[in-house]
Amino acid sequence: MRLPVAVDQNPDPNVFETTLRAGFADLEVYPGTTTRMWTYNGSLPGPLIRTKASQRLIVHFENQLEEASTVHWHGIRLPNAMDGVPGHSQPATEPGQSFRYEFETTDPALFWYHPHVNSATQVDNGLYGPLLVDDPQQPFLGDELVLVLSDSSVDETGVSPPDFTGDLGLLFGREGNLLLVNGKFQPRIHARSGLLQRWRIVNTARTRYYQLAMAGHSFRRIGGDGGLMEYPVDAERIVLAPAERADVLIVPRGAPGSEVAVRWVAFDRGFGSTVNRPDENLFYVRFAENPQEPPEALPATSRVIEALNTGGASEVRLELMQVSAPQQPLELGINGVPASRATPLEAKPGETQIWTIVNHPDMDFAHPFHLHGFFFQPLDDQGLPARPLEWKDTLNVAVMGTRRFAVRFDERPGTWMFHCHILDHADVGMMGMVNVGEASGAHGHQ
Repeated sequence: MRLPVAVDQNPDPNVFETTLRAGFADLEVYPGTTTRMWTYNGSLPGPLIRTKASQRLIVHFENQLEEASTVHWHGIRLPNAMDGVPGHSQPATEPGQSFRYEFETTDPALFWYHPHVNSATQVDNGLYGPLLVDDPQQPFLGDELVLVLSDSSVDETGVSPPDFTGDLGLLFGREGNLLLVNGKFQPRIHARSGLLQRWRIVNTARTRYYQLAMAGHSFRRIGGDGGLMEYPVDAERIVLAPAERADVLIVPRGAPGSEVAVRWVAFDRGFGSTVNRPDENLFYVRFAENPQEPPEALPATSRVIEALNTGGASEVRLELMQVSAPQQPLELGINGVPASRATPLEAKPGETQIWTIVNHPDMDFAHPFHLHGFFFQPLDDQGLPARPLEWKDTLNVAVMGTRRFAVRFDERPGTWMFHCHILDHADVGMMGMVNVGEASGAHGHQ
């Protein structure tokens, strides 16, 4: 379960400098066989990059693949030129080329990185990794474990079989047959029964939703995409749509020498996604032979978050839908057009907008909606700030559902992407752009 860790090559304590090489490596993914994977620095997932709030991060990206790639820093508030989107923030990094990413890691939270070229394929082949920004002022909240959830299409022969699902597979969103944690199939962690743990969880799968359950245990969710929430929420299960993160406290308990499974439970994201899908053991917690520790209260966590002032906010409505005609190649889009024909939205630096994301009645799938570069605050059905207050960058929109959020565009101009983070959906058109600049035009997506 131990993650590889990126090495800081810079002696300056205010700078973390490292290298990411995208290339190929033969790794054991399906137990007992090896597979040629696409990797960062030869590992699956890519190395954990761990910085501190307000530290400068410099990453030298080297592309040793056979096709172009980039690195998108999912959730990080950074300059547009560092966002990793070809044609809008940087040119694609071609094979044999390199690119220098440099920005400040302002917000303490768990983020992740992945390509924004041929995204569904490159992520499925192994290009993803965690980025954790620490808060030096935060007290100890338990033994910490970063959990990178993903899946893989590798079978018992060690290869990914040809994809014969065609447009139906793209529409449903392709899921791998192997569920992985930190690049491993059904790994184990060792724990002292009764000792507090803090799990920092990210779902990097291209399509799969992760609903986690642990018999006899409950979770305390203290944070998510943008760090700590206003106050914690207790739950029997934790649900993460693709690209979402969760910051969770848990006290594993069991008899000395026993173990308990953390299970994947099918989540209803539409189109029969829970039919005939039994629970799967994701990973195991094995208890040491030491006696169980006596119970103690979970530490209190809180964060002061001010609700965005939405008085006079501009309204934006986006409808997620299929736009291709019957018998035509699949195209998804927003407000009736795919990304290739969409007109960017407009926003001014300093402007607050309210976005309404509608899942079209003809779409039988939930969609995790992601906005690049900016955090937003979810709103409830009455248009009020959803409690507990938190900062998000990815929000699940259920089948026939509608979600609203408030976003303030700060002083970072540029053209920023938004899209469904089922990467198959993004690749066939369910994405768009918002131009944050001095001039502000009509608020629409045409």
